[in-house]
Amino acid sequence: QVQLVESGGGLVQAGGSLRLSCEASGTISSPFTMAWYRQAPGKTRELAGWITSGGSTNYADSVKGRFSISRDSAKKSMFLQMNNLKPEDTAIYYCNFLGVDQRDYWGQGTQVTVSS
Repeated sequence: QVQLVESGGGLVQAGGSLRLSCEASGTISSPFTMAWYRQAPGKTRELAGWITSGGSTNYADSVKGRFSISRDSAKKSMFLQMNNLKPEDTAIYYCNFLGVDQRDYWGQGTQVTVSS
């Protein structure tokens, strides 16, 4: 079992920055992938980006160049640095963990609101 807790969401003006955190606990063995998803009102959940246990990252085109994912292996934490935020980035952001058991684990989500 893996538990995920996100934090760091809030209200920010367009062009601003936010840093989200995801703290993982439980049984975590490599290899694994941790990811950030987001769900805007009235839309389906979409993948924003991910990071592997080896440190490789990949991003959706919509956030590439503005968002950056990193990990603190010792603290089992993942971060999402969001810069140059746009109103269309407004969504609930979810942390996701996919491990060797191929089960998806989700956090409760954190709200990000970008005002124009």
